[in-house]
Amino acid sequence: MQIHPDPPDRILRIKTVLARTGLTRSTLYRKMAAGTFPKNMRISTRCMGWRESAIAAWLDNPMHGSPNQVSD
Repeated sequence: MQIHPDPPDRILRIKTVLARTGLTRSTLYRKMAAGTFPKNMRISTRCMGWRESAIAAWLDNPMHGSPNQVSD
């Protein structure tokens, strides 16, 4: 039997994150600073993004936040 690994996690840009969460940009960054929203990660020199799995987990339970998420 062959086991297939999980597909790689997609990286979402801010416009997609805002559309999926319904948050404003300022609220998103305020929640990140408070530790109640997943941290973003650097994609390139001037580009940041969020792991799709982290956003999905936050959407499943936004009240608990994600204080253990760290930026890469």
